[in-house]
Amino acid sequence: MSSDVADPAVLADLATACGVATTFTDWQGKSTTVPASTVTAVLTAMGFDVSTTAAARRALHDVKLAPWRRVLPPVVVAREGRLHHVPVHVAHGDPVDVVVDLEDDGGWAPLRQVDRWIDPVDVDGRLTGRATFELPDDLPLGWHVLRARTPAGETECPVVVTPDVLELPPTLRSGRSWGYQTQLYSVRSSRSWGIGDLADLADLSAVGASQGAGWILVNPLAAASPVPPMEASPYLPTTRRFVNPVYLRVEDVHEVAYLSPGDRALVERLAERVRPADHDAGEIDRDAAWAAKRQALDVVYAHGRTTAREAAFRRYVATEEPGLSGFATWCALAEHFGLPASEWPAEAADPAAAQASGLVDELADRIEFHRWLQWQCDEQLRTAQDAATAPGTGPGIVHDLAVGVHPDGADVWSLGDALAHGVTVGAPPDAFNQQGQDWSQPPWRPDRLADLAYRPFRDMVRTILRHAGGLRVDHVLGLFRLWWIPQDAPPAEGTYVRFDHEALIGILALEAQRAGAVLVGEDLGTVEPWVRDYLADRGILGSAVLWFEYDEAEPKAPEDFRELALASVTVHDLPPTAGYLAQEHVALRDRLGLLTRPVAEERARDAAEQERILGLVRDRGLLAAGADEQATVEALHRYLALSPSLMVGVSLVDAVGDRRTQNQPGTSSEYPNWRMPLTGPDGEVVLLEDLPTNPRVQSLARAVEQALAEPGDPAQR
Repeated sequence: MSSDVADPAVLADLATACGVATTFTDWQGKSTTVPASTVTAVLTAMGFDVSTTAAARRALHDVKLAPWRRVLPPVVVAREGRLHHVPVHVAHGDPVDVVVDLEDDGGWAPLRQVDRWIDPVDVDGRLTGRATFELPDDLPLGWHVLRARTPAGETECPVVVTPDVLELPPTLRSGRSWGYQTQLYSVRSSRSWGIGDLADLADLSAVGASQGAGWILVNPLAAASPVPPMEASPYLPTTRRFVNPVYLRVEDVHEVAYLSPGDRALVERLAERVRPADHDAGEIDRDAAWAAKRQALDVVYAHGRTTAREAAFRRYVATEEPGLSGFATWCALAEHFGLPASEWPAEAADPAAAQASGLVDELADRIEFHRWLQWQCDEQLRTAQDAATAPGTGPGIVHDLAVGVHPDGADVWSLGDALAHGVTVGAPPDAFNQQGQDWSQPPWRPDRLADLAYRPFRDMVRTILRHAGGLRVDHVLGLFRLWWIPQDAPPAEGTYVRFDHEALIGILALEAQRAGAVLVGEDLGTVEPWVRDYLADRGILGSAVLWFEYDEAEPKAPEDFRELALASVTVHDLPPTAGYLAQEHVALRDRLGLLTRPVAEERARDAAEQERILGLVRDRGLLAAGADEQATVEALHRYLALSPSLMVGVSLVDAVGDRRTQNQPGTSSEYPNWRMPLTGPDGEVVLLEDLPTNPRVQSLARAVEQALAEPGDPAQR
């Protein structure tokens, strides 16, 4: 055996200890062995030296001894109302006392030691014992502190008590609710700056509420880079925690009211420069919108703030530190050096270097500007959520959490080794993507997340939920296991890496319960059989898409859909239903060379699959033979409403009769993904102020509202 290749058996043992799969079951039910090169690359990305057998053995030794080298675990995550055992490691024979200090000075409680003998272990030449303590089952929800006192001193770690079952928001406990699903950037009004914004979101919520909608699900609003070209995909942000200020409505910033006449005129001229785009059905130009907004926001920022407003700003900053300053510093550096960040000089290579080199001081005003932008986003998000919840009919705005971040973005720069390097996230081959998918995003390192007590994850979720009624978690399966692909390898040569789903789901549920929010897990694709049951047991809704809901080889009856689910006819990775019925997705994939079968065969298969669903809709008396496109779209939504699913989603593109695809999976520059404005069946722009009187919108809203009010088979009414 070559001396520079680790023994496969040792490599496999280390992989198993680290949650790295060496085999898996593919989408066809076949057991597949992961290439040794993949296992080696993934373990290397997790920080292990596995270049030789000796190095791999040392790494395995260290992994096994890691818990014994710590008095307490890096973090303890427990469920409310359940006993939880905590291992405590001390010099063999030493006494130890353990207490828990409750959050917010809520007092303290001692832990009882459990009579459980475990043989001591030689740890680096010292005999170390393990004592087992029991967390009380009546600890309140929250982030507490565990303290262990030994003759050698005191050690502490966070202890997180999470909901056993996430409570539904009050507005969803009383019955089912429907809402609009939309890409915010595409929904523009005559007052937008070429792109849908947070003021438009507030107005859209009001439109929906007037029709009976209880919520609005929007695309991830997470930040892109502050310098052009701005990444169009909302699912490839530079950070998932903070907001893209391109969604700000400049005129709604409080300080605009106090600008000088000259400055107010300048802001208005900048707006007039980009407003004509609101009426253009062509591609959305984020760079033009942001160039105008940034110049205007610079003017407003320079005006300053009153004492009261300054105090409010400082309170906001305090709640978001240190993450806010890290993100703002990256933005200032991006303006200063340009992108990609991987080409920045050594003095800007990471947060510590930027601080030591004086760049943080040099760019202090720009850093403050980007902190201020996030404060403005926070204020306008609060206004939008207040408007969305004012009618009291639903949770309001439901945000979307992307799977990961841009490989050269702010989170990669600021979070250090919390994210793995040398690998990307994706999906293995399946029936729809037989080559697999590479999403180009670096994954969390499960070991470092635990070492950091999951604080980066918590802070991200907490920030997003501050002004939200719900959160959809894209590819929620990634909180259980995630497909890691070695850099430059094809997606099919990846492997699964397991995460502590009890910790991640528990913390997600805790932060959602504190925010009074509903959680929706996007659990489509290759799912381990037990995962959906686990999510339901924790009170997290799944996702049900009409075209994909099958039981073995047969479409599910709507009554067999899950109750704890957000059900919809379509999703953003499919064309609007009007376009889908016309097979525009087949034509598009044919033009782009994405089909693996002859186009005639693809059309025939697609028509047969559509007919299986449409036939069931006709059988229920919901769709007449020869019905037109609009009637078919409404019938599909009435059929969907027969399900028991708690939330029923109506895509805004379906409401207006749009036909164009927002995102074509498997493409980047080949198709203008995430750039399509809202248009009607004639291809003309539909503005926000047109929605209340749009006949198609009114008709579909009435259809859904009536169907939810009168559930059951119409033939039996």
